[in-house]
Order: sequence, then structure tokens, then C-alpha cells
Amino acid sequence: MIRVAAVGDVHLGEDARGLLRPALEHLGDLADVLLLAGDLTRHGALEEAEVVADEFSGLDRPVVAVLGNHDYHSDRQDEITKLLSDHGIQVLEGASTRVEVDGQTLGVAGVKGFGGGFAGKCASAFGEREMKAFVEHSIERADALRRAMMELDDVDYRVALTHYSPIPETLRGEPPEIYPFLGAYQLGEVIDECGADLALHGHAHFGCEQGVTPGGVRVRNVAQPVIRSAYATYGLGS
Repeated sequence: MIRVAAVGDVHLGEDARGLLRPALEHLGDLADVLLLAGDLTRHGALEEAEVVADEFSGLDRPVVAVLGNHDYHSDRQDEITKLLSDHGIQVLEGASTRVEVDGQTLGVAGVKGFGGGFAGKCASAFGEREMKAFVEHSIERADALRRAMMELDDVDYRVALTHYSPIPETLRGEPPEIYPFLGAYQLGEVIDECGADLALHGHAHFGCEQGVTPGGVRVRNVAQPVIRSAYATYGLGS
């Protein structure tokens, strides 16, 4: 069995230094890899990203992340990505990676994703330029996830890691009016099309943990306010 630890929406600031580290020191006893589902900082400041790097670097297991909307807020996402990468935390955006665990290979495809809504209640690329740009960005990010997942055709298990949700079920508890800003059905379609053993996301602080895509892929909302712990763990295989 491959044990996947995951958390998102930790929203670390400079006053949070050392907050998570004690719970992570023995990560290797419980998990084979740690996946971070975005919103690692509060406002996308480099000083906050340095705290993230200090908390999650140097662990005894690989750490793979995507960024979230908070990490983009100050338009320094490229610098944040480099900072985390320099500390050994692999950041994916339309990319994939492989983790070897006891002779088996776990593939992780990651993308931030975007909003747009879900079947029957979604935005369309029609009308004003601003609306078309919004929806086109959702489609572009879903296409990026597709390309990343297709790179993983030779692994034993595949995980789709996003910040925005691929399904509405894990948003239950959030006001329905904001669902279009919490996820997009295009992400779920790609996950079903390409096949995955597990899909992880964050972003929905008042959502629920468990859901399933229309194609039957397990989806877990690992936003820290939802899982209420330093991370949650999920098993792949037997």
C-alpha cells in the first residue's frame, strides 16, 4: 500500500512559524509522500512562503505541492515556486512527477485549476471579454491537467492534485452561490477521462471531505479547516 498524506489551505504567515513542524517530524511513520493542495500562504508574500518552506522542507518524505489563489494574490507565484523548489518542495502547475515506494510508482499530476461552476450551473465563454477570459482560463487549466495526467501512463497509481474542486459534492456546506468560484466541472471530466486512483483538492473551507466523480474516482477535500488536522492520510492499493 502507498500511503498519501495531504493538506491544503494552511495559510501560513510570519506569525505561524513552527506551528505545523512538530506534527510533521514523524511523517515517515504514517505516510510515503506529502501532497499540498494550495493556499499555502495568506497573501502570496515571499516572507510567508519562507515560512512554508521552513515548515515543509527537510522532511523524511517527498513533498509535492500546487499553489492556490492566495499564493497568486501578490503576483509572485513564480518566485514562490522557485523558493519552495529551492527547499526541495516540488511545485506542479500543469506538470507531473513520480514517487517510488517499495517497488511501486505513484504518479502525481498537479494544477491549480480555476472556477466556473458545475453541470447545469456553470459559466460559459460567451459575451463580454472578461467572462470569456474567465471560462477560457478554466478550460486551459483543465487541459493542462490532462496533459500532465497523460504523462503518467506507466505508473501503478495516479493522483490528481488541484486547489480548486473538480466536483460539487465536496463543496457541501459552502453557500451554493459561490460554487462557481470554488471549482469547475472541466477538472472532473479530465480526471474521469484520464483515470485516477484519487483526486485531492482544497479551497473550500466549509465544504466536506468526501466525494466521488461521475466516473467513480474518489475525491477528497483536504483543506485544513475541513480535515481539522496537520494532514489526512489515504491508502492506495492493498
